[in-house]
Amino acid sequence: MKVPLTGTQKVAVVLMNMDRQRAAEVMKQFTETEAADIAAEIVQLRRVEPDVTETTVLEFHDITMKGSRNPRGGHAFAVGLLEASFGAEKAAGVMSKVASSMAGKAFEFLDTAEPLQVLTLLDGELPQTIALVLAHLRPEHASAVLAGLDGSLPVEVAQCIATMGTATPEAIKVVTDTLKGRVGAISSSRDTNEVVGGIQPLVDIINRADVATERALLEALDASDPILAEEVRSRMLTFADIVKLENRDVQQVLRGIDAAVLAVAMKGSTEGVIETIRTNLSERNREILDDEVKAMAPVRVSQVEEARAAIVRAIRDLAAQGSITVQRADEDDYVV
Repeated sequence: MKVPLTGTQKVAVVLMNMDRQRAAEVMKQFTETEAADIAAEIVQLRRVEPDVTETTVLEFHDITMKGSRNPRGGHAFAVGLLEASFGAEKAAGVMSKVASSMAGKAFEFLDTAEPLQVLTLLDGELPQTIALVLAHLRPEHASAVLAGLDGSLPVEVAQCIATMGTATPEAIKVVTDTLKGRVGAISSSRDTNEVVGGIQPLVDIINRADVATERALLEALDASDPILAEEVRSRMLTFADIVKLENRDVQQVLRGIDAAVLAVAMKGSTEGVIETIRTNLSERNREILDDEVKAMAPVRVSQVEEARAAIVRAIRDLAAQGSITVQRADEDDYVV
């Protein structure tokens, strides 16, 4: 017994059988969100059985059909239809939403697997393959798997995640077929280029790793790719994180920062950040800071970012020296 099509699927089938220009006119009547949903169905349907197509098209008898019925679909058709409807730039944005909404679907069967089970499935796989899988998992799940890898493999996988671009349907299908075959599941393919990986997914994973794993990964990245290591660190700590430091640590950080730099960095900051800074300055230094703030002319966003980056570097340097402690968001408080 065939599963009935949803309303969105029926719209997708009708558009797939229409002349491109006519289909584009119809697509323009939908919102971007609706268009993204329809495009996602077009991507996944690819081809539809003739009898299903006939039944669906008859339901839309008020639509004047042009040209022959051609049950076509897939990524290219969806892109072409959206470009004809909204223009190339907006179509790219809609397809990006489609890719995001579908990202991770290919590996969702691993969501309930324990990290040890995932490690067993990935045993013997290349770093690139492991990176592809981890980039599709929830960050906390991927972090536990990454921490369980042996030897230099965690660093190699981390680098692969950070430098990964797009994953082709063919590559995803090969990996999912292999893994599903190992767990005795029926494989299924997805027809979309999913944008995964990059610096931020790696940061999300490392942020959820234990301190030892984080330190080992960053030290290894320092040795193999200093630029990548610096980029990862810069995203792991922000100027606003100064509110998470103990007062004595804030005082030590501010001791080495010029009042003029501090004034620029505070521009546009939240009340919490400003209060943290002012509270941890001596009365004399607060007066100097206030004078700098009053005398400060309008500054560019880039100047604010540079000033904040200088303070973040100071925090990182002091933390690396062991002079201060940067508490992670998911760490427990100390017991005294």
